[in-house]
Amino acid sequence: MPTQIVLNHSGDTRHEFDAADLEALAEAEQRFKKLTGKGFTAATRTRPGEVAVVRAFDPTAQETLFYPRLVGS
Repeated sequence: MPTQIVLNHSGDTRHEFDAADLEALAEAEQRFKKLTGKGFTAATRTRPGEVAVVRAFDPTAQETLFYPRLVGS
């Protein structure tokens, strides 16, 4: 089942969704747009140990990781 993993200061939150369920799919796409709009970087696993930054929602990605924007001091 596809999973969106949102990393934050307290760990991570996982959101699983059924890509065959149109309502769940729309919610996952909305979450993608909301998070990337807030500055999160989205990435998907391409192979074991490798990730690629993505700029658009991909309902076929098994895992999408969302990394918060890093702020330097």
